[in-house]
Amino acid sequence: MRFGARLAEAMDRLGPLCVGIDPHVSLLQAWGLEDTPQSLAAFGETVVDAAKDSAAAVKPNIAFFERHGAKGVAALEYVLGKAREADLLTIVDAKRGDIGSTMEGYAQAFLRAGAPLECDALTVSPYLGFGSLEPALSLAEEHGKGLFVLALTSNREGASVQHARSADGEVVAASMVRQAAERNVGLTPMGDVGLVVGATVGSAMTDLGIGLEGLNGPILAPGVGAQGGTAAELSQVFGNTRGLVLVNQSRGVLTAGPFTEKLHGAIRDAAQAAQHALRA
Repeated sequence: MRFGARLAEAMDRLGPLCVGIDPHVSLLQAWGLEDTPQSLAAFGETVVDAAKDSAAAVKPNIAFFERHGAKGVAALEYVLGKAREADLLTIVDAKRGDIGSTMEGYAQAFLRAGAPLECDALTVSPYLGFGSLEPALSLAEEHGKGLFVLALTSNREGASVQHARSADGEVVAASMVRQAAERNVGLTPMGDVGLVVGATVGSAMTDLGIGLEGLNGPILAPGVGAQGGTAAELSQVFGNTRGLVLVNQSRGVLTAGPFTEKLHGAIRDAAQAAQHALRA
């Protein structure tokens, strides 16, 4: 089954929450864990176990694993395997972006069936041109995987690129939305090429004239919870496309660990809150 269909089913069944797996040093310390690859594996496995009945997906951030080298990457491989065992969708937050054979290599690492770091979807950066993503787009389609393309992020520096206009007057971020939508035409219940749009971008969507109505794909929305995104902001940013929004939460949930039952409760509460915020 394609990624978009699997994600739509999971969101219908469990709600729109995606739990980040971000083992910051400070979080490991708060959990009483040393900063070791073994701790990364234990951290990730605990989050997977707590999320499997309440979240549609988990999103490990590869940066916190890669900093430990090969053993850290092995810990990520272990966590992804545990998520597969739990039938929990995985989105690896790697923001890969390159050209030609290098992009093909990144795609093979994450999107090929049977790859050690196989995931259900990958975050990618299109800012070498949307066409540079073609190797990942093709491999994702071949293996039933998904991509989340960075479109409009909430970091201050992003505006200098994402809000700029091309020679024909089209906003760069709008171009990314348009080209993602073209990959999803005719796919039901939704397509496999999603976007990353910050929940705290405020009025930027309206100000720039960017519409998400034709996307027909999932929207990964970081910034809810610890970063301050509210129900009102979700309404302002996403309007009537809120049914496509997968709400990412990391620190606001993970601080409840390491006690499994407490973490279970925090994730259940976050799932309910995300559902309520999108319905509000």
